[in-house]
Amino acid sequence: MKYVLIAAGIIVVLIIFAVFFLFFRRLFFNTIDKRIERFQSELIENQIREIRNMYNQVRGWRHDYRNHIQNMKILLSEGNYAKLDSYLNELAEDLNTVDTVIKTGNVMADSVLNSKLTTAQRSNIKVSVKAGVPNGIVMSDVELCAVMGNLLDNALEACMKLPEEERFMRIYIGRIKNQFYISVQNSAGNVKKVDGKYVTTKGGDLHGYGIFRIDRLAEKYGGYVNRQNEEGIFATEIMLPLKTVES
Repeated sequence: MKYVLIAAGIIVVLIIFAVFFLFFRRLFFNTIDKRIERFQSELIENQIREIRNMYNQVRGWRHDYRNHIQNMKILLSEGNYAKLDSYLNELAEDLNTVDTVIKTGNVMADSVLNSKLTTAQRSNIKVSVKAGVPNGIVMSDVELCAVMGNLLDNALEACMKLPEEERFMRIYIGRIKNQFYISVQNSAGNVKKVDGKYVTTKGGDLHGYGIFRIDRLAEKYGGYVNRQNEEGIFATEIMLPLKTVES
């Protein structure tokens, strides 16, 4: 009887311990999720602000459209073809800075990519991009926006710490077999790791929650994240299953 009571006591203690463990684990992840939601909200607000700036550039160019047409008509009537050719070249170059150069098939992805590429261009970062968002991605548009925004922000941050001649970003987004694949490579200096895991060097209260968010989403949808660094380069790969096999 004595041993039965001892065994019962141990079982009760273990049950209590398990309940407390699950409670604090849930409390911990709820706290993390709230911080991540805050991070995601701030991230999306920043992206909306960047996109608005890009569209303001477009509206500004369109506002000047009539003046450009009038100036070209004057040059044409004067027969000043050399100056007209130079004027057209300047307009083409100006238009390239505001035109949406990346069309992935997903409006959210287009907005994020083009706003970040505008930032990269202003920062003299060499960029190579091949992007297409396939049908059947498991993430919501908001989640896709958060993942891409965080990846590109981290890449921009790393590039900005280096001399202009060393800055580059390589972005690939597409379908590999039946997987949604995102790859971002960028030039990087010293990379920080804590307990064998890469961490961002951003400061502030939301330090590291972007990386944590990406890892949670990959786990949520049965995918994986691979991060690697070599001398002068950092790479992140994300692979997520697609809902359906495209024909």
